[in-house]
Order: sequence, then structure tokens, then C-alpha cells
Amino acid sequence: MTKRLAIIASNGGLFDAYKVFNIATAAAATDIEVGIFFTFEGLNLIHKQAYGNLEMPKGKEHFAEGFKNANVPSIPELVDMVVEMDVKIIACQMTMDVMSLKKEDFIDGIDVGGAVAFLDFANDANITLTF
Repeated sequence: MTKRLAIIASNGGLFDAYKVFNIATAAAATDIEVGIFFTFEGLNLIHKQAYGNLEMPKGKEHFAEGFKNANVPSIPELVDMVVEMDVKIIACQMTMDVMSLKKEDFIDGIDVGGAVAFLDFANDANITLTF
């Protein structure tokens, strides 16, 4: 039986992106089926104009050198990896409607759906995480 990981990404900062995409790629690399539901500020993590420009939190600038020295992939690289690894990406329809966003505003390869779409995926999840 295939294991399944369901992630809710509701925050849109740089550290949130690393948490979401690091866990997702690690799980997908170990043959775990992964689905991520991006809602509210979490939509920044897959928004074409935002995901490559996430800023380091104030007072945490020293992490930039640490990421570089540890050869941690950039967020755009991690997003590419997630797409290539067939991670199920669901953008929250309700949040998109509230923010007047369209599917074309986001990276390619996403699904748009409501909470029911995510719950359908998460219903069989072995692990559920929220960031």
C-alpha cells in the first residue's frame, strides 16, 4: 500500500516555503504520494510573481549564507522538483476568488479546487502536516 502525505500550506514566507517543499520533495523521493493544499498566504509559494522573490525574514539574514554554504536548492528549484515529482498541487479556489486570482497567475501543473478536493486526497493520508 502506498503511503500518502497531505500538507496544508497556509503561510507564505520564505521559511514556510522551505518547510513545505523540503518535506514534500523528501517524501516524494521515498515514494510517498504527496498532495499540498495552498490556501490564504500559502498561495504566495506557487504564485508566478511571488515564489521566486520571497524575502528572508528580518533579523534572519544570516541564514542566506547558510543556505548557500549548505547547497540548499532555491525555492524556484524546489518548486520545479515538486512539479517533476508529480506532487499533487491544489490551489484553494475560495482564496483565489477572494483575492481575484486566476489559475494563470500560478505555476504550471496545479489543480484548482476547494477544501473538498483536498479532503478527498487527505482522507487516505497517513500523515497530515500544516505550515
